Amino acid sequence: MSDARPEDSKPATIYQVAEAAGVSPSTVSRAFSRPGRVSDKTAARIHQIAQELGYRTEAVFRAERPARTRMIGLAISDITNPFYFNIIRGAEKAATDAGFSIVLADAQESAELEKTLLDRTLQVVDGLVVVTSRLSDTALRGVSKKVPTVVLNRQVMGLPCIGTDNARGMRRALEHLGELGHRHIAYVAGPEAAWVDGMRWRAFREACQELQLEDIRYGPVVPTVKGGLQAASEIGSRGETAVVCYNDLVAIGVLRGLSMRGIDVPGRISVIGFDNTFASDLVTPAITTVASPLRQLGEHGVNAVLAMIRKQRPMGPSMAMMPMELVVRESTARLSAAS
Repeated sequence: MSDARPEDSKPATIYQVAEAAGVSPSTVSRAFSRPGRVSDKTAARIHQIAQELGYRTEAVFRAERPARTRMIGLAISDITNPFYFNIIRGAEKAATDAGFSIVLADAQESAELEKTLLDRTLQVVDGLVVVTSRLSDTALRGVSKKVPTVVLNRQVMGLPCIGTDNARGMRRALEHLGELGHRHIAYVAGPEAAWVDGMRWRAFREACQELQLEDIRYGPVVPTVKGGLQAASEIGSRGETAVVCYNDLVAIGVLRGLSMRGIDVPGRISVIGFDNTFASDLVTPAITTVASPLRQLGEHGVNAVLAMIRKQRPMGPSMAMMPMELVVRESTARLSAAS
């Protein structure tokens, strides 16, 4: 009885329990109100310390949120990138049709910020769709243990994933350039942490080998117009007559950079982008690009996570592929025109 607290002493607060357990107050709250979102070991330690300190948990149980919030988290890497616009629209439509709302988390191309935002979002959503994540596979698998999670535009072993057929799209782009007479073709790489960049570079090299084209690589660069401008300062120095860019924003930067150097597109160098975002058709020359079904990608992602929430689980831990197609515009031309 020596450890019993005097009857007239004040009850311990959630902050005292958190400090004694070495965790955040929100973790203490979840240990009582939503135990499934805290590891068994951590929860046991928190309960033991709370009991020793005389922490009253009734308030926590009264504050417990509903079992369902009817909200789905949508985590993206950069909201200023037009790649995400149609994904967001598709996700919103699928969620609204099902009576759910979207909670948007913008990581601003930062893995650290993405982790922070997901930690906060997980407390208020029933499911999560993560698009082009910069987190590790291990971190994403950890997230999936807390709420139903679907990954878009990346493959994570053990999780349901939906992506686009980059190999097919890249093959179409290089076949198009080969038919125009180009034999020395460069790839401008995106972020090293981007799974899709690795897939596109691998597909680029394999297709070049099969089509007997010389492959050249520049980058990595940030996936923005600024990144394309950076790459443009070197493009053409290694004999290439055509360039395939990581995305449309990089392609726009390449166009601008080559124009500043007095290099005509497509007269001297042909340029291809990726994703067919709205910006690709607004510049001069309009960009030939590999189109991704972005709105459908967002819809499928939300529908998949809704099925998991409802325990239907239509997807296994595998990668579902959506087709890509080449959209030919004005930034590519026959090599003879460049001579």
